[in-house]
Amino acid sequence: MISRPFVLRGLTALLVASAVLPVGPAVADPVPPPAPGPEGVLVPGVPPAPSQPWTFDTPDQLLAPQVYTPSRKEDAVEPAEAARGTYDLIEYVPLREAASRVACSKLAGPYQRQVEFWLKLRVDGKQSAADCRAIRAFQRTYKIKPASGFAGPVTWSRMQLLSAKKNPNAAGKCPVRTYRVACVDLGRQLTWVQKGKKVVYGPVPVRTGRTAYPTRGGWHKVYWKHKNHHSTLYDTPMPYAQFFSGGQAFHAVYGSIYTTVGSMGCVNMRLADARTLWGVLKTGDHVYVWGRRAAG
Repeated sequence: MISRPFVLRGLTALLVASAVLPVGPAVADPVPPPAPGPEGVLVPGVPPAPSQPWTFDTPDQLLAPQVYTPSRKEDAVEPAEAARGTYDLIEYVPLREAASRVACSKLAGPYQRQVEFWLKLRVDGKQSAADCRAIRAFQRTYKIKPASGFAGPVTWSRMQLLSAKKNPNAAGKCPVRTYRVACVDLGRQLTWVQKGKKVVYGPVPVRTGRTAYPTRGGWHKVYWKHKNHHSTLYDTPMPYAQFFSGGQAFHAVYGSIYTTVGSMGCVNMRLADARTLWGVLKTGDHVYVWGRRAAG
């Protein structure tokens, strides 16, 4: 990512250069300077590629990666497995409670009211001893650690997934079509694939774009599948990548998808989920994205 000092030095150099250029005759209709990009930073005029890597963030990854047809040899290589414990459900808790290993949290979590409602507790947004016991019991059942009764994002995410299991499209937010549609619910951070009213994949938890790099809403199409993709933009592996909007894609990550900060626009998945989705979606399949991810 380009640092602010680097940009400032570049602007300073530009100003100095312009100050010493000779002044020509007046022009009646001067050509206006090009408008700056979305972030005021110029980017290479070609898509990122191994021979032309981009070492800074582009404006929301608007440009697509360099598309090519992988060889059979390349496609035969399966992405590396994730380290054991990579996708464990590790709750996010206040630093002081993590440091002191609190057995039962006395603090109200960011999803206190939602968790209270889901557990059929008194919904007041305040943590009580009874709340803590009930939340801890849920966390132990679903192997969320630490089981300290704090109503954090991982606990709420698991509840969202459980509620969506039978019918993720109960609210009808994802359009029903005769063809396959990959549904991306930004609000619940869930993805599934449906054909007609039948769910043929998922739902599974995902991590979508952060506030500054949101996953683009609306209709898209899967235009390129690259099993062993490696981002030249962020220098990171993107296993089972299925691109549907510019540089945004479904792909696995070798890390938690439950972080409070979102992705750089892609729909991040656990490796096993991304591998299964790879076998479900085909090039040309439709993707529909809606809602809004919580800030972060």
